[in-house]
Amino acid sequence: MKRRWLALVLPLALGACGYNRIQSLDEQANAAQGQIEVQLQRRAELIPNLVATVKGMANQELAVFTEVARARGGLMNAVQSKDPEQMAQANAQVNGALGRLIAVAENYPQLKSDQGFLRLQDELSGTANRIAVSQTDYNGAVREYNAYIRQFPAVLTAKMTGAKEKKYFQVTNAENRANPSVDFGTPGSPASSAPATGTAPATAAPAPAAPATKP
Repeated sequence: MKRRWLALVLPLALGACGYNRIQSLDEQANAAQGQIEVQLQRRAELIPNLVATVKGMANQELAVFTEVARARGGLMNAVQSKDPEQMAQANAQVNGALGRLIAVAENYPQLKSDQGFLRLQDELSGTANRIAVSQTDYNGAVREYNAYIRQFPAVLTAKMTGAKEKKYFQVTNAENRANPSVDFGTPGSPASSAPATGTAPATAAPAPAAPATKP
């Protein structure tokens, strides 16, 4: 009888204290982060092919190739770390490096008609779009999770079980925030600059007021 009683009461108790809801929201956020990691890994895999294609026609641009390789290495390390902020920072650095690589490619008209280059542009465009969608899904899941574990009585359960707030996928480093994203939307067109993924455009500071003049 006691076991039957516990089997009936335990789920109600866990639900009342918010434990089950915490676990559900945690799984939701983890699944969304997994999608980000998949797309970032895919991006890292595409970069060497793009570099090789550009290098075949512009092999003197060593500084740009080195920068792209360094940014790609940072992205792969960030994915391995499983840290959302590190992944966002590394992704922003890749944005900046790829922006400079595409700018270099614009100086070589033969690249604009290269089918391999155009295909890679298209694949990178699709990957960038999926990263943006995954970022939105993940940040939404994290926002819901973080808000819930601050509510009563879930806040007590969170403390007892060690549930902590999750990091957002966002750029916090000012230098990385300034890096442009890369528009691969129209293969062969000039790359356009936009604020790095996960950030809002910076607004210009108001001009200082002119000093008052004496009558």
